[in-house]
Amino acid sequence: MHLLDNESVAARTRSAALSSASSVPEVSANRAAPSMDHLDELEAQSIYILREAFARLKKLALLWSLGKDSNVMIWLARKAFFGRVPFPAMHVDTGKKFPEMYAFRDRFGKEWDLDLRIEPCPPIDSVDPTLPPAARSAARKTEGLKLALNKYGFDGLIAGIRRDEEATRAKERVFSPRGTEGGWDVRDQPPEFWDQFNASPPQGAHLRIHPILHWTEADIWAYTKRENIPIIPLYLAKDGKRYRSLGDQDITNPVASTASNIDEILAELDGTKIPERAGRALDHETEDAFERLRVAGYL
Repeated sequence: MHLLDNESVAARTRSAALSSASSVPEVSANRAAPSMDHLDELEAQSIYILREAFARLKKLALLWSLGKDSNVMIWLARKAFFGRVPFPAMHVDTGKKFPEMYAFRDRFGKEWDLDLRIEPCPPIDSVDPTLPPAARSAARKTEGLKLALNKYGFDGLIAGIRRDEEATRAKERVFSPRGTEGGWDVRDQPPEFWDQFNASPPQGAHLRIHPILHWTEADIWAYTKRENIPIIPLYLAKDGKRYRSLGDQDITNPVASTASNIDEILAELDGTKIPERAGRALDHETEDAFERLRVAGYL
């Protein structure tokens, strides 16, 4: 684990942009790791990743899907940069999210002072017709992301995926190169030893940066509780059901649950064998559907 000090690359770079926060105490490199609890360690590592990305890439954006993971990621980015996210937060919008998700976006996009970019997705007719129905619907987001990349020319996209969430995502790197068309080559992933990241995307390509890749679902909820991060009420049980993972309305379903607060969610997770994405129709289609989407550039 890396702790941040005055000599880190991120601290040296763009110091003028952060000079107004000089009164904020830094994390000492001499602080002993055993004194930090698990969530502190996760937070420090994620902040290091975010600052490295900001220091080493020219044009960066954070992908905001409005769910629990990307909300934690925005919270971490606000901590990393002393209260304000210094790059755009981009929502690639299918137009099919739950009303509660749009209400959350509109409220906290303003409260968190985000440079919010809402980018639409193309119609389903533009998507590969050989994909199964839910995967085809989800692929609209991939095409919308490609259009946004062409529009803005970002060389880095920060995404809130986790290794424990889905088997294909377990193969990801923290700094993951994408091809010129946004594609992901699972067989050609750079090594990442001692948190040394390859931050040089090929010409016309970009990197996906994953600051919470090492977190678990339980970590997300424990941190959300500790930090008092706002959540969408759909995550809490109502009439014996709740959502563990949020996507489009037509391809996302609730799971049976009585967990009406975060403590009860954590207790439920401790005893369940049901996968987090059990409510996602995409995960119940053909075995290769998700990997086909990921190879093509899906989140």
